[in-house]
Amino acid sequence: MQDQQDIRDAILLSTLPHVAFDGWTHKALEAGTRDAGFEPELRLRVFPGGLREVAEHFSEYADRRMLAALDGLDLDEMKVRDRVAAGVRARLEALTPHREAVRYVLAYLALPTNGGTVLRLTFNTLNAIWYAAGDTATDFNYYTKRGLLAPVYMSTVLYWLSDTSEGYADTWDFLDRRIGDVLKIPMMQARVKNLLKDFPRPYKGTGRSFGRPLRSRG
Repeated sequence: MQDQQDIRDAILLSTLPHVAFDGWTHKALEAGTRDAGFEPELRLRVFPGGLREVAEHFSEYADRRMLAALDGLDLDEMKVRDRVAAGVRARLEALTPHREAVRYVLAYLALPTNGGTVLRLTFNTLNAIWYAAGDTATDFNYYTKRGLLAPVYMSTVLYWLSDTSEGYADTWDFLDRRIGDVLKIPMMQARVKNLLKDFPRPYKGTGRSFGRPLRSRG
């Protein structure tokens, strides 16, 4: 018997091809539920929050795929900035088969009513990337690192969506430049502190959520 996450994953992955034609809509979700081999009414039970909950699950699914990919890398031998770049790249590579659907879900999440959802999902992704990179900070550096990464991550996603280079080579070059420019600027800390005043505080047990921390290599 399939567990809830497997069912949600199956419906999500069957829905995404329809999103390219029908948008982030109930029509696409119903078609995807049928394609996954379920009665269409099941979508209402496994995604009681509707399209927003499907969008949340899409982000959570991509985070899981990203972390699985990072588990296969020798991050201990990388510098911190390279670990972070690997995290962003792994996240985008997890989304690559669904790039057209990503366009639609971003447009959906851009609606004013979804502002809080966007903040939370982005924070979860940034937190997962930083923890996989070995960060265990719970002081001001916790906010600074995630705040510095946020514009890098978001601008790289937008660049990737329009990238036509082979293997997205231009995107990876863009990512490398952005990380090089941003992560070495201490003077941005005060600005970041102000921007992140609404982010959730680090929660006890963060270290148990994403695996073991790595030693720092600078």
